[in-house]
Amino acid sequence: MAEEVREANAEETTVSKEEINKLIQVKRDKLAQLQAEGKDPFQITKYDVTHHSMEIKNNFDTLNGMKVSIAGRMMQKRIMGKASFCNVQDLQGNIQSYVARDSVGEEVYAGFKKFDVGDIIGIRGEVFQTKTGEISVHAEEITLLAKSLNVLPEKYHGLTNTDLRYRQRYVDLIMNQDVKDTFIKRSKIIASIRKYLAGEGFMEVETPLLVANAGGAAARPFETHYNALDEDVKLRISLELYLKRLIVGGLERVYEIGRVFRNEGVDTRHNPEFTLMELYQAYTDYNGMMDLTEKLYRFVANEVLGTTKITYGGVEMDLGQPFERITMVDAVKKYSGVDFNEIHTLEQARAAAKEHHVEFEERHKKGDILNLFFEEFVEEHLVQPTFVMDHPVEISPLTKKKPGNPDYVERFEFFMNGWEMANAYSELNDPIDQRERFRAQEELLAQGDEEANTTDEDFMNALEHGMPPTGGIGFGIDRMIMLLTDSPAIRDVLLFPTMRQID
Repeated sequence: MAEEVREANAEETTVSKEEINKLIQVKRDKLAQLQAEGKDPFQITKYDVTHHSMEIKNNFDTLNGMKVSIAGRMMQKRIMGKASFCNVQDLQGNIQSYVARDSVGEEVYAGFKKFDVGDIIGIRGEVFQTKTGEISVHAEEITLLAKSLNVLPEKYHGLTNTDLRYRQRYVDLIMNQDVKDTFIKRSKIIASIRKYLAGEGFMEVETPLLVANAGGAAARPFETHYNALDEDVKLRISLELYLKRLIVGGLERVYEIGRVFRNEGVDTRHNPEFTLMELYQAYTDYNGMMDLTEKLYRFVANEVLGTTKITYGGVEMDLGQPFERITMVDAVKKYSGVDFNEIHTLEQARAAAKEHHVEFEERHKKGDILNLFFEEFVEEHLVQPTFVMDHPVEISPLTKKKPGNPDYVERFEFFMNGWEMANAYSELNDPIDQRERFRAQEELLAQGDEEANTTDEDFMNALEHGMPPTGGIGFGIDRMIMLLTDSPAIRDVLLFPTMRQID
């Protein structure tokens, strides 16, 4: 009884480090006793689970009176003399079990009384409903499957320390059902993306993570050294250049969902490693990519959430309505009053920037300044699904120019909730133009732009073999999951986000 009181106190009140250490020692002593008796739970190799908690609750009319086998973590225990109750938490939720001495046997019941909250147990028994209406399992057999040697957070306070939640995600998943639900939903979202793309004839592929040339995006790469070849290599920042090689090779519809790595800061929407999806489709353009994006988002929302109306931070966004389409120039004019159709020179662009207190650098050209206006005045207003089209050529080194308007390219960014959710192009397939774009990027690199691209000669060789007209797009999977799960930070949808090491 004294042990049970200490256990209850650990759950209900704030305990000191010294008290926690005492509780841990009690657990280790119990394990040692079990091992001495030849009952080491860690020697058990498997357990036959027939049902999960919510499956039993949702199908009670069918399962009432039937024998089931469940397993999970014991989260509560109430000893009541010859009969007790415990609560078992599994993947789907939790369910109560009634454990009576006369049903499981005196020796087993005595052992059960020594089990600790946090232990992994298996229960075989009959489904029934208590007098208070709670669906439960009447235990006939109970097995200790793994001994918990650490102390869970307090029962009534849970795991609320944000930093600790991210560092010890395993405890977070145990204590917070909504966290577990988020990651189950993440898996369903990615599965539904794959389902949609398979239905559209896309082929999933894998491309290298370690590359000699980290191109395809404006970002600073992580660098490392490959000892076997004595070569410096980089972690990829994008999936683009290898996927385009496959389009050249005749794989007309390809996509990849994979981790990319960018040597940048951490905030609510950025993590140095994150999940990106890029797809490329031959014989279409950025209009085709807009249609695909709209249909994909609708499909995923319906498949996972059962609705096209989602709410994030109390704001409703409707994926069922046609997504707005607006050019970057028109968006800047709408929200800042500055019409870049009337700005023809770099000097005029700089003057407009100074007038509107938009900071720029000496290396910035007219198109760069237009983009700075967009970031300053427009992005926060793009709450409902919106395609912002026709970016300046200066910020789009891999994109096909607009026919008759070479200062702009056939590119769009997809926005929701004021966030960029996707970036798409009519892909540049002219190798001569592409080499000039790479050359301009290398000039920016020489001027100190650490995010500028360098020429990828093997990619150029592929383009010179001929790439068909192609539409391509990159989706930020983590941001998509944030929106669909109403999660406030990217770390809330990454199982193991990047954290500073503790000395």
